[in-house]
This record gives sequence, structure tokens and C-alpha cells, in this order.
Amino acid sequence: MGQAFVTGLQGNDPKYLKAAACAKHYAIHSGPESSRHEFNADISDYDLWDTYLPAFRQLVVNAKVAGVMCAYNAYKSQPCCGNDLLMNNILRNEWNFKGYVTSDCGAIDDFYQRHKTHADAESAAADAVLHGTDVECGNVTYKSLINAVKDGKLTEQQLDISVKRLFTIRFRLGMFDPVEMVKYARITTSALETPAHKAQALKMARQSVVLLKNQDHTLPLSKHLKKIAIIGPNADNALSILGNYNGAPSKLVTALQGIKEKLGPDTEVIYEKGTDFTGDPSLKADYRALADRVKDADAIIFVGGISPQLEGEEMEVSKAGFSGGDRTSIALPTEQTLLLKELQATGKPVVFVMMTGSAIAIPWEAEHIPAIVNAWYGGQEAGTAIADVIFGDYNPAGRLPVTFYKNDSDLPPFTDYSMNNRTYRYFKGKPLYGFGYGLSYSSFRYDNLTAPIRIYAGKMATVSVRITNTGKMDGEEVAELYVSHLGLKVTTPIRALKGFERTSNKAGQSKIVRFILTPEDLSLIDAEGHTKEFPGKIIISVGGSQPDAQTRKDKKTVSKVIDIN
Repeated sequence: MGQAFVTGLQGNDPKYLKAAACAKHYAIHSGPESSRHEFNADISDYDLWDTYLPAFRQLVVNAKVAGVMCAYNAYKSQPCCGNDLLMNNILRNEWNFKGYVTSDCGAIDDFYQRHKTHADAESAAADAVLHGTDVECGNVTYKSLINAVKDGKLTEQQLDISVKRLFTIRFRLGMFDPVEMVKYARITTSALETPAHKAQALKMARQSVVLLKNQDHTLPLSKHLKKIAIIGPNADNALSILGNYNGAPSKLVTALQGIKEKLGPDTEVIYEKGTDFTGDPSLKADYRALADRVKDADAIIFVGGISPQLEGEEMEVSKAGFSGGDRTSIALPTEQTLLLKELQATGKPVVFVMMTGSAIAIPWEAEHIPAIVNAWYGGQEAGTAIADVIFGDYNPAGRLPVTFYKNDSDLPPFTDYSMNNRTYRYFKGKPLYGFGYGLSYSSFRYDNLTAPIRIYAGKMATVSVRITNTGKMDGEEVAELYVSHLGLKVTTPIRALKGFERTSNKAGQSKIVRFILTPEDLSLIDAEGHTKEFPGKIIISVGGSQPDAQTRKDKKTVSKVIDIN
């Protein structure tokens, strides 16, 4: 996915870049916000190579990303922007990265101000440049580079290496050529928000929606209901659909707007915010009274979750469950559960639309609310996509790209960056909703799995499966291929996703989906961080979610044991 994103940003011109994509933050750390400027991430070589570096390697080696941003944190007591292993050994030497590296903003200042690994700005600036950090995001420390050269801490020739990399990117962007020579320079603002772009925004929002629960076919709702109540802090919140680090679309569609536009004049739509995310005394919340006011509705849609107003980069937020942009709990804020309990007690169908940028633990909702839709931060067309799913104009097929745990106790401490018992690959417990999970209004059967009985080292293998839409509604299905290694004495993931493919099947239609497994897909990382193929047996599983006893029983996954020689 990262490679596709980089390709889209940089374009396909043999000479010029459309834009210079930047892979960040290299490497390992993404919090806690309060300590990221001095945090030292000390992880095993196995976790470094197995979890934290593969995406960067894909972007650098295969996608040819133009830039890399090094992280604030230290790794093994060296700041990332001046790290021997990360910057020199791996990025520049092993991966042969020729592009430019920028620091995160103020990260070189941290060398001497927060990490305390360098005596002063001059030493920090020189060391960062010698480690291949070509430009500082900031306006303090790199101003000392002239004195660093005068004082012999680096040579002018060593500084020129970075200057050359930076100007190379500018030349590749066409900054010094006439506009008529650079096709990308001739793109005008009329290209913004074209009908095709708006259609793409809606497609992305629709395809990302994950249906988590649909008890007794509560969804889709009829468009001909007499009265619908829309409740919740995200129902009409334009900020919640954009995430952060976002552009500013000329039009935004909130969930409330999307639902209103979907329904005709014969359906009454009533709206009450009901509560803030964590409770708002100014609303003088009386959840039972609110439930009484809407109990005559034919259906209740609660749009909650969390928001970019609560989670983000170094934010001044201090509320229950949130601190400085971090989440101190993965639980849905208690106030929302209290309100949902009152709404559920009305006996009317309740649909919980959840917005979030990360996993949320919703054990009570998962047990008691009949329909749960995870809409993430869906972008400018989020409300249209939500309405399309709720009222059946789009059959959802999104899958969870992260594990939704049951509660905080499922996870190690936030400052522990070991992968032990984390993510679907190593988590030994039972998640609330697993990685790769997602329902549909249709049902799909998997059969006729074909794969070789033996794969030889260094060779590729083709795997195919038949997918049949056994439901009454046309729909999309995302087939996922997992690999598990059996009986090895080295550390291995429980399973690992090695391919996924979205296919569109009309009701009753069957399609064959094919995957190509490369030697790298069948390899493992050893304790020293080396990629190796290990002889033995593997299980290949293909289905609409991770393989388990229930998905095999329901014919949602099929598996096969294969020898690796």
C-alpha cells in the first residue's frame, strides 16, 4: 500500500518527479508524545527487522521513495537522525538509498537539548550530517554547520554530499527548468476536486468502512422509515472526518448530512448531540431523558467514537483516557457507553457508527448493540459513504487493518516496544475483533484452493481459490492469504498476511482469485535480523478473515499444508 502511495505521488515520468514523497518516521517510535524527544527505543534485532523496518525497506528499495524523515527518538542510545545502524549501515549502505533525508522538526536540537548525547549545537549538526541527515526541519542547529567546518568537525566536501542530494531532488522536481519542459509544473488548480477526484474520495470512504456486527440483519435500514434519530458527538462533526495533517476540501459531508441527503421528505430526521466524547457538563446530560425523547423513532443511529480533537501530535489535551495527543486507554469513553445503554433500553434498533484513527475496545457494545459500523475518519465524502452503507446502497467489504483488543489489560505497557503478545502476528489472546475482520450484507464461500504440494527454496508459487457470492446481494469480498510456519525452533509469527485481493461478485457468481508467493513471502527473520528460507512445513490459508475454527466451519477460509525444501 505504501509503494502504491509513493508511486501515485511521484508519478511515472522518467525524468521529473510529480512530488517528492517522504517515508517517515525512520524508525521504530511513534510515541509516547510526552517523551518522544528523549525516548530511547531498545528492541531486539528480530523485532527491528521483522516489524519495524520492512515497510521502510519496501519504500526505499522497491518504490524508490525520494526522501526519508528520521525520527525524534533514540535507538540503542543513539538519536535516530545520527544513528550508526539505521542511517549509515542500513539506509545508505545496505539499501543503497540515494535520496535525501530530513530530520523531524527540531529533532537535531534534541541531540544536545533532550537526549544529551552531544555537547552543543555544532557537534549535533556535524554528527547528523555525517550520518546522512541532509536537511534539518528547524531553524536552529544546522546554522552552526559553518563553524563546525571551521572547527574541523566535518569537511566542506562532506557537507557537499548533502548539498548535492538536496539539489538533485530540486532538479528532479523541475525547479530550475522552464515550465514548458516540466509536464507536472503545468498542472493548474482546475485539477483540484474534479468529478473524478470526488468520486475517488467516495470510493475510498466506502471501501474503508468495516461492518463489525449486524445481528438479525439490522442493516441495511429501510429508506422508508417514518422517523430516525441521529445522536452523538461525531454525528455532525466536520473535524472528525478529516483526521489530521489534512487538506481543506471545499465541501464536507458529515454523517448527519449524508443521512439527510439519502432520505426523502417523508422520513423525519431528528438530531441531538447528546454528549461530548468524554462527557460535557455544559450539555447537562440526562441520557434517560434523551432516550425518552427519541424512543418513538423507528431506528436510532449513534455516531460516536473518538476524534482528531483528542488524538494527534503533541496536543494540549488532558481528559479521561487521553493525554497530550496519546490515548491512555483503548476503551470507548465511558460517557458514550452510558448513553448507548439508555438508547438500547428503548427497544428500538440501535446502529453504532464509530469514528476513530486507531483501535477501540467496545466489549459492552459488541455484546449488546445489534449493528456496529466502523467508519474511521472517512474524509470529505464520509457522510455519504456512511449513509450508503447504512441504507444498503453500498455493500460493505472493508477489513480491519489493526487488531481490536477487548481491553487495556490485553496489551503490554505503552513504552514497551517489543512485539511480544502484540498485533495479530504475536497476540496469544482472543481479540474483540481480529485483524482482517469485516462483515458483508452478502455471504461468501471459499473452495477449490489450489497450491503446489511442495515449494523449492528460491522459487515462486501460485495459489488460487474460488470465491462464490452465496447471498442475495451483489457485493465485494476481500480475500486474505496468510502463511504460518510449523514446528520451527526459531521465532515465527503465529501467522502473517502475505496477500489480499478485492473482488466484486454478483449474487450467485463465482470468481477465481490468484496470489503469487515470492521467496521473500515464504522467508523468516532470524534472531540476528537476517532473512532466510527455512525448510519445513507451512500452512497457507485463504479467506475473508484470519483462519480459525469458526471461519473454517462457515467455509469462509480454506487451508493447505505445503512442504518447503
